[in-house]
Amino acid sequence: MPSERERQRLIDIIDNIDAIRAYAGAMDFAGFASDRKTIDATERYLQRITEAVIKIGPERMQAIAPALPLSAVRGLGNMLRHEYDCIDLRSIFNTLTDDLPTLRAAC
Repeated sequence: MPSERERQRLIDIIDNIDAIRAYAGAMDFAGFASDRKTIDATERYLQRITEAVIKIGPERMQAIAPALPLSAVRGLGNMLRHEYDCIDLRSIFNTLTDDLPTLRAAC
């Protein structure tokens, strides 16, 4: 049975995914790549999502979202925090379109 803290982190993940959708939902890659505010907001929301996933822990996240590559989530969080100057916008955009809907559904 999930704890209240875990439940809140799952809600945080959903809320942050929804915020990203509000900013970038209808954009194609060219629109995303040319909108600095959306890029910045998206990166911040992704930081929050990766932190929540890490705090929930690998065992619980494996049970919640078995298709989620936890090492990739941790790697994305580290890149957003420490290697911000090396971020590939195509990878970020692909994360938004390919991975976040699955994660949201699992949460």
